Amino acid sequence: MKDYRPAKKRITVSVGESVRILRELQELSQSQLARLTGIPQATISAIENDRVRLGVERAKVLAKALKCHPGVLVFPGWKLPGKVAA
Repeated sequence: MKDYRPAKKRITVSVGESVRILRELQELSQSQLARLTGIPQATISAIENDRVRLGVERAKVLAKALKCHPGVLVFPGWKLPGKVAA
């Protein structure tokens, strides 16, 4: 592990982009995600385009539908200091 070097950060992802990426990876449309979450499709669009703040409650609902931890959505670029992948 002494030769391990963390990868350089190549891109910054916004909260809205993280929602869009996870939704698209699961091959869901905004309308399908709206049905799963009860969040209007227009609001999902606004979140993905960073026009509306995600907020804690919406993050929880979206995370459940997208099968991820809410922190993945709220803090897309965050990493634990000093942690090295095995």
